[in-house]
Amino acid sequence: MKALHSVSDLVAAGLMTPEAGDAVRTVADRYAVALTPYLRETLAGRTDPQDPLYAQYVPSPAEGYSTPEELEDPIGDVARSPVKGIVHRYPDRVLLKPLHACAVYCRFCFRREMVGPGGEALTADELDAALAYIRDHEEVWEVVITGGDPLLLSPRRLRGIVQALSAMPHVGVVRLHSRIPAADPGRVTPELVKALTAPGLATWVAVHINHADELTPPVREALARLVEAGIPLVGQTVLLKGINDSHAALEALFRGMVRNRVKPYYLHHPDLAAGTSHFRPTLAEGQALVTGLRGRLSGLCQPTYVLDIPGGHGKAPAARAWIEDKGDGCYEVTDFTGRVHGYRG
Repeated sequence: MKALHSVSDLVAAGLMTPEAGDAVRTVADRYAVALTPYLRETLAGRTDPQDPLYAQYVPSPAEGYSTPEELEDPIGDVARSPVKGIVHRYPDRVLLKPLHACAVYCRFCFRREMVGPGGEALTADELDAALAYIRDHEEVWEVVITGGDPLLLSPRRLRGIVQALSAMPHVGVVRLHSRIPAADPGRVTPELVKALTAPGLATWVAVHINHADELTPPVREALARLVEAGIPLVGQTVLLKGINDSHAALEALFRGMVRNRVKPYYLHHPDLAAGTSHFRPTLAEGQALVTGLRGRLSGLCQPTYVLDIPGGHGKAPAARAWIEDKGDGCYEVTDFTGRVHGYRG
């Protein structure tokens, strides 16, 4: 079974009617389309545009509309890029982006203006320059390898990057952000997993999963291969209107993650990427959802709800405050049922 890379492919595979395809051709000309053979098979028979998996990957006419506040670079990567392939936003960590291609293209992606099929990869010289930047900045303790999707690289190339980082005494952690365990789980082979670790370096993998339906047997097996190789996993989720914006959906997802040894890490409020307003709940709606989860799920299942501040200013916790300072050492503390208690200290 082949991957799908165009609207014509989607129509031919029975995932869109010809009429629906005609309605999204302009969108697909601007924003990349791709489904792996695994997702093509998984989505067979799931052609409802409101389906929580279908809506994440198949283009919609709504993507043709952009609001005035939406941006080509919503989290300010370009402004914080001192060297090609590097984003240095926080003092102790950098992003390393060795390529701008993905196995799949999520319809809500915050880098959707920058990624696509044949997405530019760093040349050997550019990668050397990016690694030299990390080597020369001894304050960098953690390197987040992202892109694009770094697990799209061959095991040989991944091994080279990880080993280069392990040779830098000041780098203690490498974290790889990937959609592949959920979108192309067969790619998570023992050879690829082995390429992610090197002596003296703690490797973590952040897997992007948005709905409990994504935790199929092949995905669970891919996650197990990573965990059983000694690689701890954290989960990243985007809060998406119509996909996971309910207590029931988030509860099932986060419990499913923990059951598969993935610690929910971040619940992202959707970024202001062009053409994504139909996915974006309000901050108030997001805050109400995560407040409601506090009494339903254990701490293991609780991610941090975050907003990436436009312009490259980093993430801010977005949940409402549970403790209010009333002055003179007095506070009001709200419990998970909504009752308010006094506290002095």
